[in-house]
Amino acid sequence: MFKTDTALFLNRRHVFLAVCAASLLGASGLAVAADEAPEAFIQRITTETLDTIKADKALRAGDVSKIMQLVDSKLMPHVNFRRMTALATGPAWRKATPEQQKRLQEEFKILLVRTYSGALSQITDQAVVVKPLRAGQEDKNLVVNTEVRGKADPIQLDYRLEKTPGQGAGWMIFDLNVLGVWLIENYRNQFTKEINAGGIDALIASLAARNKSNTKAS
Repeated sequence: MFKTDTALFLNRRHVFLAVCAASLLGASGLAVAADEAPEAFIQRITTETLDTIKADKALRAGDVSKIMQLVDSKLMPHVNFRRMTALATGPAWRKATPEQQKRLQEEFKILLVRTYSGALSQITDQAVVVKPLRAGQEDKNLVVNTEVRGKADPIQLDYRLEKTPGQGAGWMIFDLNVLGVWLIENYRNQFTKEINAGGIDALIASLAARNKSNTKAS
């Protein structure tokens, strides 16, 4: 089974998860200028949504059904979740059938939502400070570095973005970093073990079992 759920909730990472969930799960769906800078994009969604989470007792209490509704309406427009799941799955993703890929995305989303939901109550006085963008980065793999600041020591929180193509182009998130550990890399190591042991179907079954266990525990 996966160790990520436990690892992500250790000590200072509680606050990271709360802010991470806030910045993603509550991301505003309002249209913005097509030329919005990546730093401005991250600053906007984190500032707007931290305030939203702080004011919503149900979200701060980890109401999973309400969080799931928020994910579907606010998160997905700002996250390339297919790319995130594909990268976490590794080479086996290309061999998976469309139905297997769909199931993987569904179960992975549930796992992440339930992992983050318990951290929302940790939000108090935190604010996110966006650092200057490093020069020379490519739009398809651009990193915005931030710090979560509050009463405790600052916590590293970075976002990996890609520029969306076409008219009205903006930015999409497809990976997150906390204290030097990227989310995709963390899950890929675990997913690879499951796939090597029993294939894609074994990974799907393991994710589904974990999600079912989390449901009973909540």
